[in-house]
Amino acid sequence: MQLPRLLLPLLCLALGTTIASAEDLLPTLMTTRGKLLVQQDFEKPLPPFDGKSNGFASGFKAWRYNSAARGGHWDVVDGTFVGKENPAVQHPATASYGFDFKDVVIQCEVQMHDVPMDGRPKRYVLVRTTDTKDYVCSVGIDEKGFNIRKDDNDHGGPDKTVPLGQTLTPMALGKWHTVLFEILGDEMTVTVDGKTMTGQHPLITSAKCSVMFVAGVESAARNFKVWEATPNADWAKNKATILASMKASGALPVAPAAPAAKPKS
Repeated sequence: MQLPRLLLPLLCLALGTTIASAEDLLPTLMTTRGKLLVQQDFEKPLPPFDGKSNGFASGFKAWRYNSAARGGHWDVVDGTFVGKENPAVQHPATASYGFDFKDVVIQCEVQMHDVPMDGRPKRYVLVRTTDTKDYVCSVGIDEKGFNIRKDDNDHGGPDKTVPLGQTLTPMALGKWHTVLFEILGDEMTVTVDGKTMTGQHPLITSAKCSVMFVAGVESAARNFKVWEATPNADWAKNKATILASMKASGALPVAPAAPAAKPKS
C-alpha cells in the first residue's frame, strides 16, 4: 500500500532519517546509514561563532568559523559555504562543525575555485575530523587527485601524518566533487566521484568532536550531511575489491624504506 503524500515527511521524521531522493545518497560500502546527525544546506546565513571553544578542535557546538585572520574568511553564497584563504597570512581557510561522534557517514560536495593564486602555493580542499585536541583523519582533494590519511594528531611531534592512499585522477576547478566519507572503528573509506579508497589506523577509533572544511586558496562546500554509522554486512567483500583496485592502480601508500644495516666492525 502506498503511503499518503502528507504522511511520508512525518514518517521520515519519526525514524530520524533524512527526506531525500535515492539519487541524493551515494551507496555506502563499509557502513550503513543510521540516524541523521547533521544537515547543512546553506540556504541562509549561519549564526556567528559564539567564541567558546578549546581551540580549533573541540569545545564548541555547531559552526566555528571567522574566528581569526589565520583561519581565512567564510561566507554563505547561493546555497554554498565558501572559504577564502587570506593571502597575507598564507594559512588555509578553516571552518568546523562541532558535535560529538565516533562512527559516521559524511556526505558533501566540494569545489575548488579558479581564482588568482596571489602567491599561495596550492589549490586544495580537505574534509577532516578532529578529536578533543587535534586532527584525526582526512580526505584531501587537489587538482591532481585525492588522498586519504591519518592526520598529525599533535602538531609539535612526535606524531606524524600517515598516508593511507592516493589516486592521481585530475580534479577540475569549478566542478562539484561528491565526497562520501565513512568511518567505522579504526577504518576509513572514502569515495570521491565514484573512486574509492580505504585505510586503517588505531587513531581513527578516537571519540571525535568536529568535522572541518579546509580551503587552500578558495573552495566551497554544499549539501553537508552526517549520519550515525553501523557495520555493513557486505564490508569484507567490498573491502577486498577496494584493496585489489588500489593495488592495481598504485593507490596504496609506499611503505617507508627500512634503515640501512650497519656495517660489521
